[in-house]
Amino acid sequence: MSPRTLFRTVAFAEAVTWTLLLMALLLRALVPEARVAVSIAGGLHGFVFLCYVVSTCFTWVNQKWPAGRGVLALVSAAIPYATIPVEKSLDRHGLLGDIWRLGAGGEQPRGFLEKLQAGVLARPVAAIAVVLVAVAAVFSFLLFMGPPDTWFA
Repeated sequence: MSPRTLFRTVAFAEAVTWTLLLMALLLRALVPEARVAVSIAGGLHGFVFLCYVVSTCFTWVNQKWPAGRGVLALVSAAIPYATIPVEKSLDRHGLLGDIWRLGAGGEQPRGFLEKLQAGVLARPVAAIAVVLVAVAAVFSFLLFMGPPDTWFA
């Protein structure tokens, strides 16, 4: 999977889960007993959000985006459907590549983040397992904390 395919797929998934969450919120407003729909859609959206953050950072390092572009891509996940125009803009400007520059036979990594990425690309199955476990751990912790509107009450 190329950086372009990874980023586009997760950006689209983020938009889809926004739709599910907004539909669940509307359903809850109409039928208060349907609050479980918000829990399910919210949980799914939260998981995909965390995956989007990880894949955005990974693509950011690979493509050597300026800080402003990377931050914009990250912030876009907090605004419903904003990941789609951001993805389209990055693609239109040639900022989503078709190869992993730090993969086998590619550039030599420089710095901690590039070395980390090269290690991930060298052992993708193990890296995916570690990332999924880490995302699941963060997700579980957030579930334990409860809905965001109760964190500071």
